Amino acid sequence: MAFDHPYARELGDFLRARRGRLRPRDVGLEPGPRRKVAGLRREEVALLAGLSTDYYQRMEQGREVRPSDEVLDALASALDLDDEERRHLFTLARAARRPAAVRARRAPERVPDSTRRLLHVMGAPAVVLGRHLDVLAWNTLAEALLGDPATLPPGRRNLLMALFEDSGARARCPDWEATALQYIGMLRAAVATDPTHPRATTIIGELSIRSADFRRLWARHEVRETVHGTKLFRHPQVGEITLTWDVYPLPGNPGPVLLVYTAEPGTADAERIQLLASLHATRESWRAPAHEPGLSEAARGQGREPRTL
Repeated sequence: MAFDHPYARELGDFLRARRGRLRPRDVGLEPGPRRKVAGLRREEVALLAGLSTDYYQRMEQGREVRPSDEVLDALASALDLDDEERRHLFTLARAARRPAAVRARRAPERVPDSTRRLLHVMGAPAVVLGRHLDVLAWNTLAEALLGDPATLPPGRRNLLMALFEDSGARARCPDWEATALQYIGMLRAAVATDPTHPRATTIIGELSIRSADFRRLWARHEVRETVHGTKLFRHPQVGEITLTWDVYPLPGNPGPVLLVYTAEPGTADAERIQLLASLHATRESWRAPAHEPGLSEAARGQGREPRTL
């Protein structure tokens, strides 16, 4: 009978996805005739890892198994996992060893006032992200670059949801699929620490219903705890901008992170960011009454064009 443990199920899904990614020739096996699966068979993975087929099958099915670190090492080698995938495998398996009744502590995600002050004195676009890629706070340069999150309901202020649900996202994001895989990999890493978190369940469930692309990419079980990269933006006012982005952890475990976009000083990209800041400041000056104290967030967002976050 299947063992109803969320980490065991997630571990089984991950193993199946990684097995399906490999071909016999990738691991030194002859493909042979009449193969019914595109990737490796269960018995082939078991052979490569030195396990019984029944034991490995029970792992994929999420049944009650407690693999040792030695078994996990053998599986990581058999499935040709990279360092991030290996860490993900160990995280899931070690969590699956704990009783299913153990629940993760879920403190509300808050942005300290000091972090909000930091955001608004920074000379670069920056946002604070929650563990499931929710946008918790942002500065005016981020608003100019990414669009105003205040135009979205609080539950939709999420990088991944915006990327898949905004019909214009692909036009404004030339590397759309690479970005989607990056965000999905980051969400996978969060899911590995708490697979039954209600926010993760909501995001995955809604996007699975609404987007065939999300279902396809989510099924790949990509895992990326990315903290640095470059991103190309196609902005309607200033054209294409290539920026470097970095993620900095904020207090908490797990806590929010600060995502900052920067450009090399003296480059055309840096000049475009400055131009964008100037244009945004000019536009906001025409809307000054909408920023009077006491107005609701919804009122401040009226008339602004939402864009992908």
